[in-house]
Amino acid sequence: MKVKEFIKLFGQAVRGEEVDYTKGSINRALILLSVPMILEMVMEALFAIVDVFLVAKISNNAVATVGITEGILMLVESIALGIAMAATAMISRRIGEKNNNAASRAAGQAILFTAAISLVLGILAFIFAEDILLLMGGDAALIEEGKEYTRIILSFNFILMFLFVFNGIFRAAGNPAIAMRTLIFANLLNIILDPILIFGLGPISGMGVTGAAVATCIGRGSGVLYQLYILFSDKSILRIKPSYFKPDFKIISRLFRLTLGGAGQFLISTASWIFLIRILSTFGSVVLAGYTIGLRIIIFSILPSWGLANATATLVGQNLGAKEPGRAEKTVWKAGIYNMLFLLFISIIFIGFGKSICGIFSQSSEVIQEASLCLIVLSLGYIFFAYEMTITQAFNGAGDTTTPTILTFIFMWLVQIPLAYILAIEFSFGSLGVYMSISISGCLMSIAAIYLFRKGKWKEVII
Repeated sequence: MKVKEFIKLFGQAVRGEEVDYTKGSINRALILLSVPMILEMVMEALFAIVDVFLVAKISNNAVATVGITEGILMLVESIALGIAMAATAMISRRIGEKNNNAASRAAGQAILFTAAISLVLGILAFIFAEDILLLMGGDAALIEEGKEYTRIILSFNFILMFLFVFNGIFRAAGNPAIAMRTLIFANLLNIILDPILIFGLGPISGMGVTGAAVATCIGRGSGVLYQLYILFSDKSILRIKPSYFKPDFKIISRLFRLTLGGAGQFLISTASWIFLIRILSTFGSVVLAGYTIGLRIIIFSILPSWGLANATATLVGQNLGAKEPGRAEKTVWKAGIYNMLFLLFISIIFIGFGKSICGIFSQSSEVIQEASLCLIVLSLGYIFFAYEMTITQAFNGAGDTTTPTILTFIFMWLVQIPLAYILAIEFSFGSLGVYMSISISGCLMSIAAIYLFRKGKWKEVII
């Protein structure tokens, strides 16, 4: 593809023009969908990057608090991503069938479902915020400094859940540019408010790490309000009517079934990460702080890969709806190759410049050393991760959330956690053993995912 043509497609992708992704060039479809999804992912990660950069200037306990809270928040994100995944599968299939009314009705039911679940989770988080920090190994000083951050972030989980689900709806409809613009707007607010609320400005007193939570909620909340405006206007291919919020138990049951599989994948993986944090906490706050910084950089670096994987999920769903399973499969293999090449490039950068990158986020030589160790070891498995995330999202886009759920359980609970404990504790490798277990289990899961995808049963799923 020529540079001039790519620039033209890039502009079209950012503008968010409506396109039929079930026809024409697969490369063109991948670019049009993945570019705004990649930018969306980058904007979402900037929330985390900005927070940890500023919070690191307060104390190691503050950084550790963010790390622990993020570990728990990932449970909430797991549910939100599960619902978003279910909505993406159902809506993209209906869009491929050219049934926009059914797609809009499914979106309304997904919103209703999200509201009910987030309310329950928010109440529980408000009551048990301090207990969560204690359970995760935080000492008295850490709990005292970070309890309000944890309480605010987790109690207002509905903001994050709606942000994820709405973005899933827009992506499924083939207009990820709306999700991208939402996160650009929300992130700009967060970047402006973060330093003001953390350190103070003029008459505004600094709130410390709690200020980071308030800034994030305001930024994301503003983004959700923008999403609602789009959904109820004529600016989207979907048209949400008030009647679509009346419970439709046939649609809700499908959403619930798909959400169980989608959320199950993320809950299983998130719970495994929580166990890993618990193992790492035995080595002290320096290791936790280093891991938090390293993980944030890792997450930021693979966001373009997740954007491409999410684009693949939408294309698989729409092509299956249009009765084009062969085109769906070709899309997945092309996306996998592009993903692999990108992550190979990123892994080379981390291996060569890991310490320098981590030094941006901390002045502590011990924290930098730990963060760079995490960065380098995890990046060694990047080539395999590329195919794992692409194929997993292809399964999900087809509505087969069961297969990746089983794979996640086997390789994260039966392989990763026991291996982490054995290497870190029994073999005395310390935090290195934990990082090794992540790379090893990820590589094995990728091989299994490729084998099952080639069998082709995902093409026969009916939703």
